[in-house]
Amino acid sequence: MSKLGKFFKGGGSSKSRAAPSPQEALARLRETEEMLGKKQEYLENRIQREIALAKKHGTQNKRAALQALKRKKRFEKQLTQIDGTLSTIEFQREALENSHTNTEVLRNMGLAAKAMKSVHENMDLNKIDDLMQEITEQQDIAQEISEAFSQRVGFGDDFDEDELMAELEELEQEELNKKMTNIHLPNVPSSSLPVQPERKPGMSFTARRTQAASSRRAEEDDDDIKQLAAWAT
Repeated sequence: MSKLGKFFKGGGSSKSRAAPSPQEALARLRETEEMLGKKQEYLENRIQREIALAKKHGTQNKRAALQALKRKKRFEKQLTQIDGTLSTIEFQREALENSHTNTEVLRNMGLAAKAMKSVHENMDLNKIDDLMQEITEQQDIAQEISEAFSQRVGFGDDFDEDELMAELEELEQEELNKKMTNIHLPNVPSSSLPVQPERKPGMSFTARRTQAASSRRAEEDDDDIKQLAAWAT
């Protein structure tokens, strides 16, 4: 058996050890990623230091400069290997997460199927059909009751509208006659009306006013003459 096989088997049978849970495996992978990330940071710093050292020696100490560049190459090779390892671990972690998710989904779906089966075991399809038929019948009865309540009921109110209108007109006429009876007309005067002065036919209103004014002036002149005669005597 090779040393690599002994390293992975650890000297014991794989069947004798229980497989880790998905959560434990994911935790181990994350720890490994964190460790390799720190190693990457260390190698990047070493590469920068070796480059600075090679620049420092330059042509003055070629041997030291070449040694620094060789170390830089080794560090770069290790860094490339770590990048590949991290990619593999990341792929494995994602696959394990997906597998764990699928397992949980499958388990929950199985539980849901069992619960649904348990619920359906207590159901009788014939009883469900009978129940739905009974509900439909009750809805039809309720609809008929509503329609019966909404119909107009006469209760003996069928009268001839023409007869009612004629009776109403008679009542209105009777009320009008009563009002006419209660009206009191003014009494006719017993004395005769004053006699209006006789007017000459054919004389206009203006002519009558002129004649009246002339009569008044004539009377005034007669009074003046009488007063003058009395003063002379």
